[in-house]
Amino acid sequence: MTTQTTDIPPTRGDDRRSWLKEHSELGVCALLLALGALVLTDALTMDVDIAQRGPVGPKTVPIVVGAGLLLIAALLAVDVLRGGRGQAEGGEDVDLSEPADWRTVLLLAGVFLGSAVLIEPLGFPIAGALLFWGAAFALGSRRIDRDPLIAAVLSLVTYTVFNNLLGVPLPGGPLMGVL
Repeated sequence: MTTQTTDIPPTRGDDRRSWLKEHSELGVCALLLALGALVLTDALTMDVDIAQRGPVGPKTVPIVVGAGLLLIAALLAVDVLRGGRGQAEGGEDVDLSEPADWRTVLLLAGVFLGSAVLIEPLGFPIAGALLFWGAAFALGSRRIDRDPLIAAVLSLVTYTVFNNLLGVPLPGGPLMGVL
């Protein structure tokens, strides 16, 4: 018993999909192009009311960044169209055949949202400590004797650096008078 196979020529839609799949990096080029255009447009339409004391003003860095994004988008597009391909990621220590660990992702999202809600009434030192401890727990640490202490120290150090050294005011909450 023999089976006959017929060679069906690819349709125009199949050719287009194949070309797009082979040149998928052009999507990154389009994203960089759009981002560069957005940054440049925003920088060039920026209203600068402060007195500028030299050649470098508030528009300089955004213009350089926007122009850099446009240049990188163009260079990447030329490379892709000439046949350049990015190397496939080896996945480091991630087993790509295993399903995603949604429990950890949801726990981290819950901890983050919880700290965002609690930062105003409790202040950063307490909400930050809960954030750091909750993140450590979600990522697998079960050292109840050590983790809360490390989280509290890390949160207080972060609060002190931002509030006192960098001048970025963070809500202190009930500890405002103590800190």
